[in-house]
Amino acid sequence: MDELDKKAIMLLKSLIFHYHGLDDEERDILEESARKLSASRELDWANKFIAEDYISAFERSREFLQKVFLKMPEKERVNELIDVWDANNSKGYLTEMETTAILTLSKDWQVEKSFLEKVNH
Repeated sequence: MDELDKKAIMLLKSLIFHYHGLDDEERDILEESARKLSASRELDWANKFIAEDYISAFERSREFLQKVFLKMPEKERVNELIDVWDANNSKGYLTEMETTAILTLSKDWQVEKSFLEKVNH
């Protein structure tokens, strides 16, 4: 996995976790994800990208993520969405806004049906 892929994965996770502010539990989950991918620098980059302008972060991220994820095979795109879904759900809940954001990204990446099938099983 190259640096650009790691940036995209960490941006995806950080973006979803930032929806309601980043609490300690969410920060721990993100840091653990970064450790597993050897992507601490990429997580720092993602957090700075979001902090540049929280209001426009989702739209700016959508553009960046679409460029990276549409180059990946469909199965990989779905797996990354499932991974962020599961990571977010590990805190015990998913909000409507977080769910809507993930669904929007699944549409952007042309994997909405595949993603929903996996989530429903």
